[in-house]
Amino acid sequence: MDANAEGDKGQGRPAARFDAPVRQPGASSSSKVQQPTPQVLPTRKTQSSILVSTRQRGNPVVDNIRAMPWEYADIPADFVLGQTTCALFLSLKYHRLHPEYIYSRIRGLQGKYNLRIILTMVDITNHEESIRELTKTSIINHVTVILCWSAAEASRYLELFKSFEGAAPTSIRAHQSTTYSDKLVDFITVPRGINKTDALSLISTFGSLKTAINARPEEVALVAGWGDKKVNRWCNTVREPFRVRKAARRGISKENSRPSISRDPSRAEPDVEVAPAARSQDVALEDSNMADTLDAELPEMDVDEDEEQALLEAGSTIASKASLDSTRKKKKSEVEPSEGIAAALAKYRNGG
Repeated sequence: MDANAEGDKGQGRPAARFDAPVRQPGASSSSKVQQPTPQVLPTRKTQSSILVSTRQRGNPVVDNIRAMPWEYADIPADFVLGQTTCALFLSLKYHRLHPEYIYSRIRGLQGKYNLRIILTMVDITNHEESIRELTKTSIINHVTVILCWSAAEASRYLELFKSFEGAAPTSIRAHQSTTYSDKLVDFITVPRGINKTDALSLISTFGSLKTAINARPEEVALVAGWGDKKVNRWCNTVREPFRVRKAARRGISKENSRPSISRDPSRAEPDVEVAPAARSQDVALEDSNMADTLDAELPEMDVDEDEEQALLEAGSTIASKASLDSTRKKKKSEVEPSEGIAAALAKYRNGG
């Protein structure tokens, strides 16, 4: 190696360096290594921790936040749960002593957040009036009131809001069944206490949903795993009406409420003047006959209490109307003078 190097040096050629890059044949000397252009990495837009205001030092709610990290910060709200979500903490005991506090805090937010929560601690006994006032305030100022009865519950609300900050709406949406078998199982498991295993046993026993619905309780009791409670719940659910039973009629009109009583035209009634006492007895008898006819002509229906009350009111309205007509006829007959008295009065008016 040294001899060759000395020979090369003697011939006037420089010694070869082993650390020099080897040039490829046909490569140009002007090609250089291109370094990538430095790019600024995007900063995180959301905080990974819950921001807590310094005014909340000593609050037991802060000490119970364990599932999410938190840190103190100088913020207008009590808790910042994201870029668009904040929360104000309020104790009803403190609100009763200082009712103007919460209004000044809401004004201090200045509309910076889309979702503004009033995390309310219910620590008094008579809380109805205070909660009613806060509800009106939330509607006017576009805030959301969340009630909690312990510090651990309030902390759990804060952790949930922070954990679902970047979640899509589909993450909290209920699962929708797509296949027929899943929809069938969901329908059968609607009654309380019936699970998916019971639904599969019911369908495998009867073969179809129609047969299972029309089955008698004795037949449903033969299904494996079905006890008396499940049988009663299933049978009561599939046999009760789908529509809520309410009063079908809020009131009965006078035209529809009065029954149509057919009279025999061949039956002639004598034109006899009846005494007022006898007339009142006839009116009472006619009302009783009318009530009997109403009961006879109306079909038997399964009515509830509201419908029955409406029918009773309608019957009392008919009876009162009949008695009022009879009273008017009686007064008219008593007030009208006889023919002789009427002729004398007319002659007196004419100056005779």
